Parts: sequence; structure tokens; C-alpha cells
Amino acid sequence: MTILTTERLALRPMQRNDFDAYAGFLASERAHWMDGPIDRGRAWTWFTNDVASFPLYGFGSFAVEVDGALAGFTGLVHPPHFPEPECGWFVLDGFVGQGIATEAARAVIAHTFATTQLTSIVSYIAPQNKASVAVALRLGAQLDPTAAKPAEACNGCDVYRHTKGGLQ
Repeated sequence: MTILTTERLALRPMQRNDFDAYAGFLASERAHWMDGPIDRGRAWTWFTNDVASFPLYGFGSFAVEVDGALAGFTGLVHPPHFPEPECGWFVLDGFVGQGIATEAARAVIAHTFATTQLTSIVSYIAPQNKASVAVALRLGAQLDPTAAKPAEACNGCDVYRHTKGGLQ
């Protein structure tokens, strides 16, 4: 499977032993932007969706490491209730505020545009989630008020559109 690297980060396929950290984040109050806290059963559904994206679509999610330590997750998913492929990210405690989400998402989006036929990707972000809005804007995404939103799990989110020519 694909491994991406940046100056500071290694983005690798998600592994079973990443699940506890993944579920721990989703169970925390930090996941309230994602309709959380989320129980382990629902977290497992999300986790396996992230893992399954590669064989189903040719793009997917990655575990993000800094110096060998698990720092977060980022990638693209397209579950049946999402109108378009979505790039999402979250950074684990101890790694917040270091630019990891921006660097990792930039690598994933650039790789996806280079290796698939996609020319547009969205990020569904709660308007109150200022940190994720800032990441999307640093990546060159534009607010797209006309874009369709997921039938569930969006709860007033805004849609930020990443385009092949607009990645920064």
C-alpha cells in the first residue's frame, strides 16, 4: 500500500493497532465537531470505512506519524451517504498546533490528484471548528455554499472545495 512522506511526516496505511488511538479521539470531547463523542462500535465502523477506501476507490486514509509516534489521521473517504469524496483530518493530543493536519492533508490531496481522475475534493467542516476551517483555507480550499451535503453526519457543516489547480 501507499506510504507518503513529507519533510516531517510519514503517512502510512492504517493498522489494527491504531484503532485504540482512533477510537480514543472519537470518544473525546474534541470530536464534538464530528457529532461526537462517538462510541467504540461506531468508531470501528468509521475506522474500517477509512481502511476500506483504498481497495474500493483507489484513495483512502492514512495514519500520520512524527518521528515514529502516531500523531493523527488524515485521508479521503467516500461512504455511500457522502455526495463527493471528502478529505478529513484529526490530530491526537500532544500534536495539536504544529501544522501537522495541514502538512498531512496537503500530501494526501496532492497524491490523490496525481494518481486518480479526481479534480475536486471536499471537506465537510462545522463552521465553529475554526482550526479545521483554517487548515482548509491554508490548503487553498474555497467555501462552496452550493455543494450538496451528506444526508447524515453533517449537522450544519460548511463545504470547502479543494480543486486540482487550487492546492497550495
